[in-house]
Formats: sequence, C-alpha cells, structure tokens
Amino acid sequence: MGVEYTGPRPGHRLKDVGRYVLGVLVGLLILFLLFGKRSELISSWHQLDRVSPGWVAAAVAAETISLWTFAVLQHRVLGLSGTRIGLPALFLLSLANDAIANSVPGEPAVSSAYRYRYYRQRGASGASAGWTIFTILIAQAIGMSLLLLVGVLVALAASSSLAGAGIAVLGLVIVAAAGAVLVRRDLVLRGAGALVRGCRRLTGHPRGSIGARIEATLGRMREIPLTAGATAGVVAIALAVWGCDFLCLACSFLAVHGAIPWGGVLVAYGAAQVLGSFPVIPGGLGIVEGSLAVILIAYGASHVTALSAAIAYRVVSFWLAIAIGWISFGIIAYRSRARGDSVAADAGLLSVAAPPDPDG
Repeated sequence: MGVEYTGPRPGHRLKDVGRYVLGVLVGLLILFLLFGKRSELISSWHQLDRVSPGWVAAAVAAETISLWTFAVLQHRVLGLSGTRIGLPALFLLSLANDAIANSVPGEPAVSSAYRYRYYRQRGASGASAGWTIFTILIAQAIGMSLLLLVGVLVALAASSSLAGAGIAVLGLVIVAAAGAVLVRRDLVLRGAGALVRGCRRLTGHPRGSIGARIEATLGRMREIPLTAGATAGVVAIALAVWGCDFLCLACSFLAVHGAIPWGGVLVAYGAAQVLGSFPVIPGGLGIVEGSLAVILIAYGASHVTALSAAIAYRVVSFWLAIAIGWISFGIIAYRSRARGDSVAADAGLLSVAAPPDPDG
C-alpha cells in the first residue's frame, strides 16, 4: 500500500503548458529589459568568446560533483529508510531529474513523481520513496537557507551598514524553522494526514481506497527513524550540493577573466536560486540570470563581467545539464525496457503517473 501519483487531467496539462510558455516569455522579457543595451550585450559576447578553457572545465567539474553529491544525498536518505540503490544508478537519476526539473511543465510535481517511480521500481516501499523525497526537500531548503545566511553575514562584514541585520535575523528564523520541520517531521506528516481526511469530508476527494492508502503511507513515513546525527549528516550533504553548484558560479567568473565580488557573490547566488525556484518560469529562465547579474553589479561587478559570468554559469548548470540529463533519461528508459519495467520507459512518465503499489 502506498501513495499513487495520478496523471493530470487534460485541462491541467494544457494549463501547465500555457504556464511554461508564459514563463519562458517572461524570462526572456526580463533579460531584454535588464540588458537591453546593445553595446553591453556585444561586449559580453566578446568576453565569452575569450573564455578560459581550464576554468570552463573546472565549472563543469564543479557542477558534475554537485549532481554526484545529490546522488549521495539520495543514497544516504534511502539507506536510512532501509532501501539500497547503487550510487551510479542514482547519479544517472540525478542527471535525468535535473533535466526534467528545468524543462518540463508542471514542476515540481513531475520530477518528484519521476524519482518516486524510480525508487519504487528499484525496491523502495511507497513509504520509503515518499519519505525520501520529503526529507531531501526539507534538507535542501535548510542547506540553501544556511548558504544564504552565510552570504548575508559575509556581505554585512564587508560593509559598515547595518541594513542587512534584519535579513540575517530572518535567515536564522528560516533555518531554525526548516530544521524543526525536519526533526519533527512526524508532526508535519500527521498534519498532512489530517488535511487528507478533512478534504475527504469536505469534497469527497481523494475517494475510497486512494485516500486510505495515502493516509496509511503517511503513517508509515512517520515510523521511519531520523536521529539528530543522521539529520545533521543529511543537511551537511545537502549543503555540499549547493556549495558545489556555487563553486560552478565562481569558476564561471574566472572563466570570463572577471574578478569575483566576494562581498556579495554568495548573496547573489542564494537570492537567484530562491527566485528561480518559483514554479512559474521553467528552470528560472531569465530570472536566475537577471537577478544574479543585478545583485552582482550592486556589489561592485561591472555590467559586462556580471552578465558574462551569469551566462557562462547558466550555460554549464542549466543548458549543458539539460542536454546531458535528457541523454541520461533515454539511457534509463532503454535500461527499463530491457528489464521490462515501466519507469521512464515511455511518455506516460511525463503525465506524472506512478505504477500501482505491489504491496497495496
């Protein structure tokens, strides 16, 4: 018995596609408005023509390590719930999941459903798969909050102004709240169960056995242990995922022969990631590049360097990752067909439909 992801209705699918197209247009508009000066764009492209191959390779390596570390994070959390999946397989999953998350309408539901199916097909119970996705989500939120908090503190230390003190306090509150959610996830899961029951009483959905299966899975998720030491380890790995991705940005600066504005680069990175995570524009297209460049310029980077570094970073962490990720998706689909299972084996995956649970 476990949670089933059901495919979205045709109207919802059309709505997701419309949101996707609108998001792309908005992202491109933001880039145009922020960097509409032809001279700056030309200068940025000239600077990109002279990139350092060594630092580009370092940026690619940093992003690769970030994705490998995400595979380690999945391996660690799955292990805590009693499921063993090999690191190479999880690395391939990380690549494919990244491509889906950055390019498919309906995020974050689609990539989460994809990982859920993958875990299930490789022996994880419904409770283990759901608990893993939930735990990783919270751990990543804590990791990003910590990284952003460090960035704010660095920015404050580099400036005599106390204007950012309130942001630092807010960051501490966010980190503490996210940590409390992870440590006392049982309370959150109980609340989710109560919400399911309340919705069923008010609307009649989810109906019958589906609602009962969701509640049962949430109940089993509460039983999976997570000690304080394990919590700290999971958060540390999640922080390393973000840290390696940030290193990709730092290498991108050096690749375009630009000076890194250390006083604000971490703040710029964290803010861009947070803004890009809103499920309106796929992969934060335009939002990440624009917010990165604007904040970097505010902390002393030149317009041309900031834009060039932001573009170089996104070419590696977004466009290259998407290309390699879809190749990985194809490899997983091919292997799945060879084994006779259905995870990623056809377009049904992208309708967010999970297979029935064998134990339910």
